[in-house]
This record gives sequence, structure tokens and C-alpha cells, in this order.
Amino acid sequence: MKFGIATFVNDDGISPTDLARAVEERGFDSLFVPEHTHIPASRETPYPGGGDLPPVYYRTLDQFVALTAAAVVTTKLLLVTGINLLIQRDPITTAKETASLDLVSGGRLVFGVGAGWNREEMRNHGTDPATRGALLDERIEAVKAIWTTEPAEYHGKYVDFDPIHSRPKPVQTPHPPVYVGGNSDATVRRVVRHGAGWLANPLPVDVMTSRIAQMSDLAGRAVAVSVFGAPADLGVLRAYQGLGVERVSLFLPTQGRDGSLVALDSYAGLVEKFGAGH
Repeated sequence: MKFGIATFVNDDGISPTDLARAVEERGFDSLFVPEHTHIPASRETPYPGGGDLPPVYYRTLDQFVALTAAAVVTTKLLLVTGINLLIQRDPITTAKETASLDLVSGGRLVFGVGAGWNREEMRNHGTDPATRGALLDERIEAVKAIWTTEPAEYHGKYVDFDPIHSRPKPVQTPHPPVYVGGNSDATVRRVVRHGAGWLANPLPVDVMTSRIAQMSDLAGRAVAVSVFGAPADLGVLRAYQGLGVERVSLFLPTQGRDGSLVALDSYAGLVEKFGAGH
């Protein structure tokens, strides 16, 4: 099992360049960065984690800017959108941004997508929460078509465009790996429909076991699983390893440079213990 770091990259925390260098220097293989274009002042939609929305949500850097900054100061680090809110994005623009990031990084993009949870946020982008799942499916397919076809076209209910030319194409072939976030029957169907992996939150082991079996049975294949923001707990990590999880990203609290480096050193020690079987 491989290890990465997941964190909110904010305007008051460690810079994305310092963060990326430190993550790669300590032997982690990936950096997971979430996104929110904004946070509506209304709190109609409850925070899925319960309680007040954590302050880190309000100050996130643009996801692709942060990951590009990370790309230019590293050589091996995988750059993971965890998750990209494609339901709030133009698919043609997103195909261009992702392909460009894959190119400038030398083929290190992992494209994690999801249907989102903040209804006010998606409405501000013109997205109807009631149909966001169907919209996400079409936008995934449209992005993949643009990545892999020249000229590309797509004709669906929510996404519709005639043949277009769009370069660059991604370095990775046939395209960067796609992972779908979420924990629902719709998520299972989406993983299968798109031949994707599953980007899971750190769920209880019994829930993870059930979902992985459900996905694999329906897909007729072993589904690649990565975990976003796992706790630094050897017991939990061992359990995920037993389920065949390919990659776990440990959650790094957003803080200044010095505090972040101390935390990363601690996580590196944890991974060393994990590898030694302690």
C-alpha cells in the first residue's frame, strides 16, 4: 500500500511549493488537494462531517493552480484532485486544464471527481442539485472524449457540443486515471460506468468492505481504491491494507510551514513503522 498526503492548501498555510517539496522529500508518493470555488454565506446545506463548517474551507487556493505549483518543484509526486467538483465546471475548460497539468507534470495527474455536497455552492454555478449525478456522468464522458479524440464531440442531455479541436492531450495513455468520490449506490454505479477507481473517505472497515465487494462484483474486476484523509492510526491503516486499498492519503491539518514540516516528519515515521510491521 502506498502513502500520500491530503490537505487543504490555503492562503494562510504552508505554500504549495514548500508543501510539495516536503511531501516528496519524505517519500510520500502523492498529494491530494480538494477544491471549493467559494463558500456561500448561507449555511442551508449541513456540513457532512457534522457541526460548523471548518474554517479551512473558506480559504482554499484554486486546485489546479496549487497542483501546478506542486508539479514544477517535484519530479515523481502524483498530483491528485481530491475531489474536483466537475459538476461546477465547464467540461471543455476542465479537459484543457487537466491535460495541461498532465503535460507540464510529465504525466502525474490523477483525476478524482465527485458530485459535491454543498447545494448552495453548486446552485451558484447554475447546477441543479437534483440532477447533478447525471450531469457529472456526462461531464466525465465529455472530458474523456476531449482527452482521447481529435476532433472530439459529445451529445448528451446536459452536455452537447459538435466536433472541436482541443490540445494538448494528456501525456498518460489512454488518459489520466479517473477516481470517483462518494459513498452511495450511485457512486458504485458511477465507478463501474466510467471504468474508474474509488476515492473513498476514511470510512469504517465494514462499510469499506461492503462497498469494495459491491463495486468489484458489478464491475467484474478489481476496483482500485484510494482513501482521502485517513487518520494516522496503524490499526486503521493495517485494516485498509487488508482490504487491498492501493493508496492511503494521511490528512495533514492546514497550518504554517514549521508546523506542517513537524507533522510530515511524524507521518513519515508512522509510515516507516507500518513498513516495518510494528
